[in-house]
Amino acid sequence: MTTLAPPAKSAIAKDFGAASKTYNPAARLQRYMGQVMLDQLQEGQCLQGTNAGCRVLDLGCGTGWFTDQLADMFNGSRDVVTGADLSPGMLDYARAAGAPGIRWLAADAESLPLKDNSLDVVFSNLMIQWCRHSSAVLAECRRVLRPGGQLFVSTLLDGTLDELRQAWHRADPGQEHVNQFESEAGFRSQTLEVLPEHRITTESIALDYPSPLALLAELKAIGAGFKGSSRRRSATAPGRLRTMCHHYPKGSDGRIHATYRAAWLTCHLPD
Repeated sequence: MTTLAPPAKSAIAKDFGAASKTYNPAARLQRYMGQVMLDQLQEGQCLQGTNAGCRVLDLGCGTGWFTDQLADMFNGSRDVVTGADLSPGMLDYARAAGAPGIRWLAADAESLPLKDNSLDVVFSNLMIQWCRHSSAVLAECRRVLRPGGQLFVSTLLDGTLDELRQAWHRADPGQEHVNQFESEAGFRSQTLEVLPEHRITTESIALDYPSPLALLAELKAIGAGFKGSSRRRSATAPGRLRTMCHHYPKGSDGRIHATYRAAWLTCHLPD
């Protein structure tokens, strides 16, 4: 697989900020993967009678969809829940739409402006795949978590959107149109460097769409369009787009599906 230069953080922040108003209705995958972690968190020690004192960070909070739910989960203790994101546009939306009392923080996940041992829970849903180095983000999470703290991270791995990638390769050889994601082996290796006591589970998720154009529209709506440095600055020629749609595998009913290689990382730090 060709290695592409990672997208600039400014481009990531801009793309997601521009999608703040369209994100929630289109975020099917994000809601599913975040709910898996909420269910896991509900079984954790921090919610067994002592959650009132827990301090919680939603890292890569986006529109604040899960930040609000985390605040409700922790007995309405909104003053102890922080939503952090790289994108000012996303934070503006979250601040306006979110419940009062939640703290909102503009922050780079690879260099968090938070004290050591200051949090009990870090929750991060489908953010880390946009960062240059998973290990740097995980090291920051470990730094800010107290002994006994809990980490919940979801991400996407290599194999995600392979149907779209292959259709584009046939339509526009030599030009990348789909974001690349870390291999499972690479993610496991980077995690092991920082969190020897972790657990990773994976799942292939197939989402259904009426057409390849509907898939592209959903990716744009959530700000997850192609971000590589090699992306064209002008619009894709209609002929190439039609050719990609022609080569995308379809079911007998004409609908398509897109595969997402999902991974969940959980870690309960030693006391």
